[in-house]
Amino acid sequence: MKNIAICYSEHAIKVSDSYCSGASHHTTNTSSSLSAPPSIQTAVASIYKVKLSNETQFLIRISWCTPNPAFSITISDHPFSAPKLSRNFKIPRRQRGSESLQSCGLTADVLWDLRRARFGPGPEPVSGFYMAVLVNSELALTLGDMEHELEEVTKLSGPKKFSLISRGERLSGGGVYAARGRFSEGGAWHDIVIRLRGGMLSVEVDGKSVIEVKRLQWNFRGNQSIFLDGLMIDLMWDVHDWMLKPSSGCAVFLFRTRTGSDSRLWLEDTHFHLAFSFLVFASKNPD
Repeated sequence: MKNIAICYSEHAIKVSDSYCSGASHHTTNTSSSLSAPPSIQTAVASIYKVKLSNETQFLIRISWCTPNPAFSITISDHPFSAPKLSRNFKIPRRQRGSESLQSCGLTADVLWDLRRARFGPGPEPVSGFYMAVLVNSELALTLGDMEHELEEVTKLSGPKKFSLISRGERLSGGGVYAARGRFSEGGAWHDIVIRLRGGMLSVEVDGKSVIEVKRLQWNFRGNQSIFLDGLMIDLMWDVHDWMLKPSSGCAVFLFRTRTGSDSRLWLEDTHFHLAFSFLVFASKNPD
């Protein structure tokens, strides 16, 4: 997140009106906002914080991308440090397998079964699959809905100490971007629509207007605090590149849940907090 952090300072525009999920007067017609060609999800990445039985903590990043079905995995002990382990897997979707990785005194075993996986519009499987990561022979992370099949393979079961702390999506389209995200571990999923057109930016969550920014040539970077699911969330945007490049520009939108101890916009803090974040990287073309 360092590359995003440098875009924001005390000079960033702040929109004053906050959004409350119960405010009905902000309701809009989401279907009309999607009258432009829908965006295409080309990549998705999730970061999980895991804790082993000896209290050692790691961050595991799982990424899925197109057009060739593939996923990658990285394991690190800090978001800003170099990964201890990293590997890319290019595999047919209907396949199962395993891979062992070793580095820096760390051993990780990755197991997956995608033979019956069902996919949505993007590259990430949504059901009918399993994936597991074992760190030093200890089950650290499990994904998917085939828990029984996974237990038969690993011979391991029991509670796993892991939590989703960050999710990011890369979308391509002509100015209307639709994503589906949540803002806390175990929280409700929300439909997010971002529109960039006519020198204006608007963001909707579940059909309700969150922000509307005019004169983007001046307000191309900014932030606003919104309230959703009982949480305060910092919404930050950077559309400078999108405005400057008519055919190949990109924009970044970051939703970051503020913790109870945060009193300022989180990017001003010198200390790192593992608060939940949802990132949308929107581009005009998939290249």
